[in-house]
Amino acid sequence: MKLPLLTVSFLLLTRLGAQESIERLDPQLDAIVAADAAIETLCKGFQWSEGPVWDEKEQRLLFSDVPRNTIYEWREGLTEAAVFMKPSGYTGVAAYGREGGSNGLAFDAKGQLVLCEHGDRRLSYLTPNGGKRTLTDHYQGKRFNSPNDLAIAKNGTIYFTDPPYGLPSKDQEKFRELDFHGVYRVGTDGVAELLVRDLDRPNGVALSPDEKILYVAQSHAPKPVIMAYPLQADGKTGEGKVFFDTKGLKGPGSPDGIKVNAKGIVFSTGPGGVLILSPEGKLLGRIVCGRPTANVAFGPDQKSLFITSQDRLLRVTLR
Repeated sequence: MKLPLLTVSFLLLTRLGAQESIERLDPQLDAIVAADAAIETLCKGFQWSEGPVWDEKEQRLLFSDVPRNTIYEWREGLTEAAVFMKPSGYTGVAAYGREGGSNGLAFDAKGQLVLCEHGDRRLSYLTPNGGKRTLTDHYQGKRFNSPNDLAIAKNGTIYFTDPPYGLPSKDQEKFRELDFHGVYRVGTDGVAELLVRDLDRPNGVALSPDEKILYVAQSHAPKPVIMAYPLQADGKTGEGKVFFDTKGLKGPGSPDGIKVNAKGIVFSTGPGGVLILSPEGKLLGRIVCGRPTANVAFGPDQKSLFITSQDRLLRVTLR
């Protein structure tokens, strides 16, 4: 049986013992990632690194360690990250589940850090004086499961996903209030509007450059896909379609965090590491991390890609 190029390439890397590499499947990748680009390990020692975001004002990267209920900050030239906020996503006094901390992070137009909080089951934001306020924590009076990731539109609308991963017993949790895992949008008024409710495990979420497409990554083993939903003028979604199906790919991990650059190139974590996809949904290559990989974020001017890969923070230079 003739194996597809991607499978052969992955098997070769495995036999050679390679843990991290850049896998090139299409010549288009050369215009995105330089031929001599390397995967840098910036710092490590985390339990499950997630939700990275570049802080342009402070010139630092912020990212979550979900099990440790902590947000870390990393700055250029350092080999260790410092604690930025603890607790980050669960502020209760009783013991909680393994993944109670913050997950996805983003900055709004005011420069406020917006957080998806697993344990406190809400979206919150940091005020200029450092205080935290709730943006939204329920849909029609019922508490969210565990807001996971978010994308903020130019007009301030926030799109976010709500899988059960932050609940102590996931979808079997007895105090769960919603019987589905939704994709929502919320404005500055804090009122959440349900957009999609038929995904089993919606996870990462991102907008196309023209904000006409909402991408949602689904971390669901039977159907590990990246969905694309057309956004209507009122911000609601039209009928979605599968943008890319990862089921045939080899390697640890599943669709999780996702970002889109100014040219419409989609960077999504998935089997093996980070998938690099054309605007048409063609797989151009992978950043093979050798371990389950959670999320990505662009650095200054989108000339670098930060990667939260299990216990470490990685970086790859982009063109």
